[in-house]
Amino acid sequence: MMPVRALMASQVRHLNLHEYQSKQLMAKHNVNVQRFAIAESVEQAENAALGLKADEIVIKAQIHAGGRGKGEFSSGLKSGVHLTRDPAKVPDLVKQMLGYKLKTKQTGEDGVLVNKVMIAEALDISKETYFAILMDRDSGGPVMVGSPDGGMDIEQSIVDIETGPTEKQTLDMAMKLGFQGKSVAEASEQMQNLYQLFLDVDATQVEINPFGLTPQNKVVCFDAKISFDDNAIFKHPELKAMRDTTEENPREVEAEDAGLNYVGMDGNIGCLVNGAGLALATMDIIKLHGASPANFLDVGGGVTTKQVGQAFKILTDDKNVKTILVNIFGGIASCLTIAEGMVTALTEGPKIKVPIVVRLQGNQVEEGKE
Repeated sequence: MMPVRALMASQVRHLNLHEYQSKQLMAKHNVNVQRFAIAESVEQAENAALGLKADEIVIKAQIHAGGRGKGEFSSGLKSGVHLTRDPAKVPDLVKQMLGYKLKTKQTGEDGVLVNKVMIAEALDISKETYFAILMDRDSGGPVMVGSPDGGMDIEQSIVDIETGPTEKQTLDMAMKLGFQGKSVAEASEQMQNLYQLFLDVDATQVEINPFGLTPQNKVVCFDAKISFDDNAIFKHPELKAMRDTTEENPREVEAEDAGLNYVGMDGNIGCLVNGAGLALATMDIIKLHGASPANFLDVGGGVTTKQVGQAFKILTDDKNVKTILVNIFGGIASCLTIAEGMVTALTEGPKIKVPIVVRLQGNQVEEGKE
């Protein structure tokens, strides 16, 4: 049985970008990426393929989940990644991708609807390495991490957060990754540009895999994963605008808009609790007794009757929920407010057909029970 806290850690909401969005950010920071275009229709895809004038084209479905290469579309098409040397074949492939759901090992059985595809120049790779910049708690700042073959041989270099990586640091890292000749200086420059991207977007991690070399000796960042400091997103409206809520759990999006802390899970007992600690403890005890929580939901101390009503709507929208458990220990939160919100939800909202178990304790509990 997976501990609730471990399960929660794997489901915390963060800003996720599509592959093409990460490449756009890198290109703006003078990081070498393959030429590409984004298409939302078959016509756009066809024009993009012709416009690239590439020897070989790669078509990639744009979803947040991994495992696209081994996925399957609801149209019957196998794989979310396709290569072709003939631009005329692009429209037929894209027809079977756009508007269909792609199921991978990370999407769940329902799959994810594909609304965009990336049409890119396919590049050969003569050398593959791994490079990343990440925040390191032990050193209290950024660290550059690299591996010459993506394996266990890890190189690490601590970066002075005040000055950034020195030229010597990035040159040394490039040589340790196995770059030679003129490509050493280019790899070093790319690392410097990636660090500037890391700073500019308040990233917690910029991971390039592969950080490679083409047969023409050009250093290219072939794929990237960028993680952001969610506490700094308010400083970056351009990043917030990149968020694709169609890729997210709609109940989580609705809860966020309502000012509620909600994370959906796979169980059948809906939970409405005040305080993150009590919410986690409630989920733990549900698991301890052999049942499974359907969600984490912390309504917070300043909850309003309207938010309680919204919380009930979110819980009942989950068709897996068979019972709702309300567990409130009123400190700042008022049991009266919770009770009034419940009455409103039960009398004015859609009919709730599942049993509700309520435990109220603390601030204004007697008034709430009345």
